[in-house]
Amino acid sequence: MSDENKTGQNETLVRGLTNRHIQLIALGGAIGTGLFLGIGPAAVLAGPSVILGYALAGIIAFFIMRQLGEMVVQEPVSGSFSYFAYKYWGNFPGFASGWNYWILYILVSMAELTAIGHYIHFWWPEIPLWVSSLFFFIVINALNLASVKVYGETEFWFSIIKVVAIIAMIIFGVYLLISGTGGEKATITNLWNDGGFFPKGLFNKTEDGYSGLFAAMAMIMFSFGGLELIGITAAEAKNPEKTIPQATNQVIYRILIFYVGALVILFSLSPWRDITEGSSPFVMVFQNLNGLEFSLFGKVIQFNTLIANVLNIIVLTAALSVYNSSVYSNSRMLFGLAQQGNAPKFLKKLNKNSVPINAILISSCFAGICIIINKLVPEKAFEYLMALVVSTLIINWLMICYTHLKFKKAINTSGIQSKFPSIFYPISNYICIVFLLLILGLMSITGMEIQVILIPVWIAFLFVMYKLYKPK
Repeated sequence: MSDENKTGQNETLVRGLTNRHIQLIALGGAIGTGLFLGIGPAAVLAGPSVILGYALAGIIAFFIMRQLGEMVVQEPVSGSFSYFAYKYWGNFPGFASGWNYWILYILVSMAELTAIGHYIHFWWPEIPLWVSSLFFFIVINALNLASVKVYGETEFWFSIIKVVAIIAMIIFGVYLLISGTGGEKATITNLWNDGGFFPKGLFNKTEDGYSGLFAAMAMIMFSFGGLELIGITAAEAKNPEKTIPQATNQVIYRILIFYVGALVILFSLSPWRDITEGSSPFVMVFQNLNGLEFSLFGKVIQFNTLIANVLNIIVLTAALSVYNSSVYSNSRMLFGLAQQGNAPKFLKKLNKNSVPINAILISSCFAGICIIINKLVPEKAFEYLMALVVSTLIINWLMICYTHLKFKKAINTSGIQSKFPSIFYPISNYICIVFLLLILGLMSITGMEIQVILIPVWIAFLFVMYKLYKPK
């Protein structure tokens, strides 16, 4: 790559994301539908020990964040980890990393658009799933075409809603425990009084498959997908040398508060055996409040009815937030790939607001396929779209860890002083790589074999595409 290209990469996009935008984008990435809805299946497999699982997965996610953070602070460019894989590892890793990330969030976009339609069904079941998906598809893409500041502002307020909701749930849960109004089942001893903290052990084979903490680790780890978004914002962040480290370092505290802290409170409020795959501890909190009611403008409202509507607003906001960030990150990844020569040149075009317009439009066309899927097979859409997500996410994290090793070797050889050194290099890199490989091993024997098989198949497909495209 020429010096002109290297220096020009971060000069074309406008740095319109302020410190508050970056902080809330990073925070929003740590709080998604995985926290609100995805805890139930993991809790069924592991019981209270799922709390430890989220803590362990959070530490691994933090290590990966610090590795990515060191690279983007050193060179705050578009394309993020794809750029670093291209520069420090080689042409194909850069090609594969970027296109893998792009397809990952195309699939996530499809899944979130589908979920949004289901949340709208809660209030208006007569509206077809594809109509709701189409409406928000148009709205979110229009916001992203406006300017990067509009995206940042939208994501800021989406994240505010999610953060306030989690904090309110934690405070309310603490109140229920302390005041004794949470019901006779609400007690801190729920964490160990029914089979201990590890009621299903670490890893046990059952008639239905496997159970225990390790059996739940795969789905726990995937709850942290999206944290790497902070790396995509580097090229459009004001003062990235300050804002990126701040946002990255705070991730570990947010995980401890919003995941571990919330789960300790919520598992205390309800016995783990009461949790089902279709629910979560957040729902359990309010099932103890049956019969409570209050008057609003002369109308009697059941407390459970109010909570059901509030929770639906929260999960709808979470889905909109993820889709909003997917549109943003995918367009910037395509823009970076085009600058590398790993994607067509027309994807480098910016509109008058310095937004990569063609990259957004192309990404939206592929994500929009889900509207057709929702029209034809709405009952199976979500299941169809999520099959490859797990595979691409694992590839993404593994490539970040290994690319960082190559990056560190290069700057250390050149005598360059790192502006934001990662933690425990290179030990943390190897810990993360081994951990992710163990996750793959667990997946292969716990009913997720197809996702593991898809990884080499998908990499082989990317290699064929790379050879056919022959990037310069």
